[in-house]
Amino acid sequence: MRLLLQWILTAIALLIVSRIVPGFHVNGLWPALIAALVIGLLNATVGLLLKIITFPLSILTLGLFLLVINGIMILVASDIVPGFRVYGFAPAFWGAVVLALLGMVIRAVVKEA
Repeated sequence: MRLLLQWILTAIALLIVSRIVPGFHVNGLWPALIAALVIGLLNATVGLLLKIITFPLSILTLGLFLLVINGIMILVASDIVPGFRVYGFAPAFWGAVVLALLGMVIRAVVKEA
């Protein structure tokens, strides 16, 4: 049940990011749900591999390089999911920053539920 709640809240977070970050577009709830699922799967597979490979760089940048990896995962997801589009790396990076901040709120909500 928590996984379902987290998935829906992440999709809502994507909709919020699309309102805040220019160049980050989501065409409704269904593309947001699919994009949240694809981003989660990418982070669990390819993103995990990239995070392991770039671990020394992440240490040197105090973890800020993880936002770059998350931005890349968002760009890849925007190429896969119809109705979800990110125009360039800068919107993907700032979208990753806003999603990270919203993710902290989501984890707090899901933890309490």
